[in-house]
Amino acid sequence: MTVQTASPPTDFQSIPERIREHARTEPQRAALLDTPEGGGRRLSYGDLDQLMDRVAASLQRDGVKPGEAVAICASSSTLYAAVFLGALRAGVVVAPLAPGSTPQALAGMLGDAQARLLFLDAASAATVAEAGRGQIGRIALDGSDVGPALDAWLVPAGTPVQALTLQPAWPFNIIYSSGTTGTPKGIVQSHGMRSAHVNRGAVYGYGPQSLTLLSTPLYSNTTLVVFFPTLAFGGTVLLMPKFDAGAYLRLAQQHRMSHTMLVPVQYQRLMAHPAFGEHDLSSTHVKFCTSAPFHAELKADVLQRWPGGLVEFYGMTEGGGTCILEAHLHPDKLHTVGRPAETHDIRLIDDEGVEVAPGQAGEVVGHSAGMMTGYHGQPEKTREAEWFAPDGKRFIRTGDVGRFDEQGFLTLFDRKKDMIISGGFNIYPSDLEALLREHPAVAEAAVVGVPSVAWGETPVAFAVARAGQALEASVLRDWLNERVGKTQRLSDLQWVEELPRSAIGKVLKRELRDAYQAPAA
Repeated sequence: MTVQTASPPTDFQSIPERIREHARTEPQRAALLDTPEGGGRRLSYGDLDQLMDRVAASLQRDGVKPGEAVAICASSSTLYAAVFLGALRAGVVVAPLAPGSTPQALAGMLGDAQARLLFLDAASAATVAEAGRGQIGRIALDGSDVGPALDAWLVPAGTPVQALTLQPAWPFNIIYSSGTTGTPKGIVQSHGMRSAHVNRGAVYGYGPQSLTLLSTPLYSNTTLVVFFPTLAFGGTVLLMPKFDAGAYLRLAQQHRMSHTMLVPVQYQRLMAHPAFGEHDLSSTHVKFCTSAPFHAELKADVLQRWPGGLVEFYGMTEGGGTCILEAHLHPDKLHTVGRPAETHDIRLIDDEGVEVAPGQAGEVVGHSAGMMTGYHGQPEKTREAEWFAPDGKRFIRTGDVGRFDEQGFLTLFDRKKDMIISGGFNIYPSDLEALLREHPAVAEAAVVGVPSVAWGETPVAFAVARAGQALEASVLRDWLNERVGKTQRLSDLQWVEELPRSAIGKVLKRELRDAYQAPAA
């Protein structure tokens, strides 16, 4: 099945060029702010533009050429952002790395990116450990002793920068996958892809009066799809180095936040915060969500109690197709992830790579102007992620299973790798998880497939209890099994204190499967 919409093309303008324009017209307007906990630094557009020039000139002095990479592994801050943007001005590719990765994974990512320099802070130094030491120059963003200080590394203000005209096809950044299913893969995104993200943001009211509050990390594409449009349209970004629900609410009220990006678990914690209703959030123009399943009941709660629009993005860091749900305009479609974005071609295919008939479920594949060039240095993995239509058109495979309704809204079921095949029957964990959340004792739930001699695989559930609730696991298991078909019944259910999650809120089901031990017979 094919769903496609159209819109006129837009001209390319690089993000560093857009920032330069704002610096010329309104140099005193705030571009980047740190929270007091993050150092309280303020960079105006004039300050940011000058600092970007110094970063670019310093990289040129050190012989880092356009198309070569530098890495950043640190907590979010104005200096982190300025280094990122300054490197782009020099045509240098940025590899933002997650400080929470294992030392082995970080070493692999640094080697894969062939990073010429590593910008880091004290908090990430222990994790980075010996990775690349002696081969990669290290610059300390926070003035710590993990390397020469940024100020000492930078050329003096006013040092000429070798001018470059950035091209749409040039690599912009390398975003590494979370590595939850194996070795992290480097996703190469181009300047043209980032420009497409920015142009899409024009409809969401970004402008000089915008204040975007971000508490997700700058190494995540989740953050960057809101970070860059805010600056491209002349707004202000306030960066939280770490999410805390109470601090977030105070900052949102104090700074009259207009835009934000949050992952579902953050929405859940904010809506459950006892002081949520005491904060004035009426300045909110639109809030975004992506990266993990956003349950319909939570969307409904956000719509009811938090002013402003609610927009969910469904897509992949690799690019391809994006679906957008403007939940405030379609409150009857909260169980979906919306319809394809303008100009995006979203299709569903079966296991043989053939498009499915209307109304049938299939793997989601997508094509758009914003697609990765490929996985860095891994052409085989790139080919695995691609699907080509009969006419040769290139699509990116998502690994998600979904179905379009008659109005073109996409409902997702599960990741293909998470679908459980028990006794020859397909079981969607999301169906069982949704039912478990209906029980008053359950706050969260995750279902995985574990090996079974009799059935090949069998579903096992892990549940987090609501505060003050106590219920035997076997009672909850039986409660669910009475409400599902025989093939969907749980073989086991276990209470856990919390579900393992990535830094951007995705449940790490592989960890649950790996740690599971069946009860003794």
